[in-house]
Amino acid sequence: MPQRRDVVAAGAVVFKSGPEVLLVHRPRYDDWSFPKGKLDPGEHATVAGVREVWEETGLHVRLGPPLSDQRYPVSGGRHKLVHYWVGWAVSDEDVSGYEPNEEIDQVRWVPYEKALAKLTYPHDRETLVEARKLRKKTRSLVVLRHAKARSRKSWGSKKPDTERPLLELGHDQAQRLVGLLAAYDVTRVVSSSSARCVQTVQPFAETTEWELEARGKLSEEGATPEKVAKVVGELLDDPAGVVLCTHRPVLPAIWAAVGIPDEKLEPAGMLVVHHRKGKVVATEVHQRP
Repeated sequence: MPQRRDVVAAGAVVFKSGPEVLLVHRPRYDDWSFPKGKLDPGEHATVAGVREVWEETGLHVRLGPPLSDQRYPVSGGRHKLVHYWVGWAVSDEDVSGYEPNEEIDQVRWVPYEKALAKLTYPHDRETLVEARKLRKKTRSLVVLRHAKARSRKSWGSKKPDTERPLLELGHDQAQRLVGLLAAYDVTRVVSSSSARCVQTVQPFAETTEWELEARGKLSEEGATPEKVAKVVGELLDDPAGVVLCTHRPVLPAIWAAVGIPDEKLEPAGMLVVHHRKGKVVATEVHQRP
């Protein structure tokens, strides 16, 4: 018999000061758990996690460090795979006005120790224990390799390589990146000045109306380890979440500046550095938007 595919879902363990954690009650199962839900067709897990928290609780959240996946059996001989992140509300944390419905009839902020007792399932309690260690807010530096561009051969040697544009596939990838970058509360957009990098982050900048900062020192032609290290140091000191879009040959200098092992990124792939006070707390890689 062919193995059935997992049902894939995403959610967040959302904290506020205390620490208090956000729990939801599902009347259909009479259980207490974290807000989560299945991915829509073609939806990225990060986008689904943010969307599901909003749909189930009314809170707008942004994602912090990733947590261990959950995988457990469900009906029909299948398994559910749930991707979780630590989350923090970016809007009003008040849930007293939540209107109960057939899916979620209670939404509560619950102190940590009481939440451990209230959660229905052992795997949720394990996730909460893991999440508590990461509940303090971090900032995100999203290192992004530009989307799929025209090849150097097809572009021609007589044209400036800095003007080499994205392919149609690359433009599609750039559009899909908008939701991913928003999920990490990115509010600053820094890019190589080369056209293929600018075009990769342009849809996000235009959607959010954040300024797009194009820098020659992040291009293949202008980058040096010293220049890259200076830019990365500045961005790590910034209190905002930042996306930095550049080229594959420049990535090793970025990894060295951050102090993490080399990571191979595909076109439009990104590595999210979760950091606090100059210290890397966690990293995660997403290869396809």
